[in-house]
Amino acid sequence: MYHTYSNMFSKLECTIIEKAIAEAELNCAGEIRVHIDKKCDGDVVESAIRTFHRLSMQKTKLRNGVLFYFASESRKFAVIGDVGINEKVGKDFWDSITSTLETYFRDGNFVDGLVVGIRQCGEKLKVFFPYQSDDKDELPNTVSFGD
Repeated sequence: MYHTYSNMFSKLECTIIEKAIAEAELNCAGEIRVHIDKKCDGDVVESAIRTFHRLSMQKTKLRNGVLFYFASESRKFAVIGDVGINEKVGKDFWDSITSTLETYFRDGNFVDGLVVGIRQCGEKLKVFFPYQSDDKDELPNTVSFGD
């Protein structure tokens, strides 16, 4: 079931985002999720970290989960990765993806921004976590929504 906040994402838009996740995960062994909350009153990174754990993203075998977190009404977002990724990538990895999202989000192109950011993440992750023939999709690709 899809929930939308302020008509933020339609079922079709969620499908487009989910397809981008599936395609990105064919480039790498990373596990990517997108979560949308209605509001984020505090620090967006802290909210993203709490959501990361609530979605059990820390339970992947290689600790290689990435969360694209977006608070729709607050217009705040964060992209965070698990320790397996953070041990291998530098701050510029995250800054590059964040910069891409900012460019799209500034113009209200949220779906396009997420799709391009997800693809960029998959391309960058394949350097550190190349796709393996026995790779298992450990986390769902569906967009999740907060209450």
